[in-house]
Amino acid sequence: MLAALGFCTIGGFLLLTMTKRVSVLVALVLTPVVTAVIGGYGDDLGPMALDGLSKVAPTGIMIAFAVLYFSLMIDAGLFEPLIRGILRIARRDPLRVTVGTAVLTICVALDGDGASTFLITVSALLPVYRRLGMSRLVLAGVVALGAGVMNLMPWGGPTARAAAALKLDTSDVITPLLPALAAGIAWVLLAAYFIGRRERRRLGTIAEPSEEVAVGDGPGTPRVAARAGTALTVFNLLLTVTLLVCLVLEVMPLPVLFVLAFVIALLVNHPGWEEQQALLEKHGNSVVLVTTMIFAAGVFTGILTGTGMIEKMAHAMVEVIPDSLGGHLPVLVAVTSMPLSLVFTPDAYYFGILPVLAGTADSFGTDPSEVARAAVLGQMTTGFPLSPLTASTFILVGMSGVQLGEHQRFIFRWAFGTTLVMTAAALLTGALPL
Repeated sequence: MLAALGFCTIGGFLLLTMTKRVSVLVALVLTPVVTAVIGGYGDDLGPMALDGLSKVAPTGIMIAFAVLYFSLMIDAGLFEPLIRGILRIARRDPLRVTVGTAVLTICVALDGDGASTFLITVSALLPVYRRLGMSRLVLAGVVALGAGVMNLMPWGGPTARAAAALKLDTSDVITPLLPALAAGIAWVLLAAYFIGRRERRRLGTIAEPSEEVAVGDGPGTPRVAARAGTALTVFNLLLTVTLLVCLVLEVMPLPVLFVLAFVIALLVNHPGWEEQQALLEKHGNSVVLVTTMIFAAGVFTGILTGTGMIEKMAHAMVEVIPDSLGGHLPVLVAVTSMPLSLVFTPDAYYFGILPVLAGTADSFGTDPSEVARAAVLGQMTTGFPLSPLTASTFILVGMSGVQLGEHQRFIFRWAFGTTLVMTAAALLTGALPL
């Protein structure tokens, strides 16, 4: 019963959002509430939802101040040299910009953190896409592909979770997958090329406008002179670099770092009360759009977890595997792990489903490390930038200004292709058994 309700919740959510029946915010809250009431959990809805909200609260706080911080820096013109450099190298060619987006994302995502990758890359590249009139779906999709592959890093979420769940060393999981990682990176660059070529056909090579346009404005919009002087620009650059270093080194919790950095940047760039208030009012809408999605996702996962739907769904998935497929379980796990990222939270998959799958595989003589490698090839590696159960997904779509359902439809086949390419490479190199 609970497993069926869980699958109905996920299916209903995807149906409502991908067909645009309701907004993502409404679907995230409404679908689990309805199925929980049907399952007889109406009296416990409050505590379950509150538990889910408390778990995403740090992420919501971080995103709120991160959006404000990077919006302030964009207004101050900090990214103007980078934007002009990208346009110069790309020669205002949508194909070159798209491939450059993939390269930049792969480089930034070396820290293994999806949230910071989305914050940095989208903040830097969104003005370029606006300036050239390129689709924001292309930006969100290519960033998702690049960040997804690089999430396989040993210090990233999937590898760490898989190793912890099965009590393995991270080297047992990631080292044999290095050739597959290289193949995944190559596929992302190839996918970016094809996506960019399609965008080039749609737009053509954009001619240089007669007037400069402002960061964040559309083509042809007269430029407003940047208010930041040289000294202020240097300060903003040093502050941003310091912030990024502190994020990587985890000097403080991420929400605290962004709160402090934003307050300092606001005080230095806008010392007057009126200026500070004007900036908050200008970007308040963006903050609300992103953070409300994250808190709604907290309600969604809190109810699914609290009712036990996710646990029952995990057992139901394992029970349907026939004995004849036992020897091929790693391949089956690898191919299905990406779609399952749309159904299970990362913790539910790695700490709930993966141990059961590993135990099942062990009974067929398959090493648990092979199942762990199979799991990280799709679940969270290429699936997390599309999953409504991962908070960082809403950072990507919120900052890019795209709808989750449109983003999923646009990039799903390319992301699933990444899983298939990496799985094939893992099979060829012996990281997974044939």
